[in-house]
Amino acid sequence: MRLTNLIPMLETNDLAETIQFYTEKLGFVCQNVWPDAQQPCWATLRNGPVELMFSLRNEHRREFSAATTPLLTGALYFYPDDVAAVWAELKDTVTVEYPLETFDFGMREFGIRDCNGYLLQFGQEA
Repeated sequence: MRLTNLIPMLETNDLAETIQFYTEKLGFVCQNVWPDAQQPCWATLRNGPVELMFSLRNEHRREFSAATTPLLTGALYFYPDDVAAVWAELKDTVTVEYPLETFDFGMREFGIRDCNGYLLQFGQEA
């Protein structure tokens, strides 16, 4: 087997809000929605070579509960061209998980939460 790409498919309770967050805050472009933009159930978003898909929660999954938020046990880690510039742009408009800092393992990074509660980390080699 040879894999050619990986595109995370994440769940959301509010797809319109998610599209707005990623396009307005993070500079993504909404490439496609289904069935339509007024009541989307699925969308694909892109920022340069980075692509993410989002869908409404699937009630057929055993983990589904209308009262719970979507879960991701890890994080999405983005590599911007200039992490300090991204930090300056975002820090006052998003929920900050941890501020920009340089870690002993050689990365300068920060973490935020998106509108779904997903941890988004942005890093660059120090």
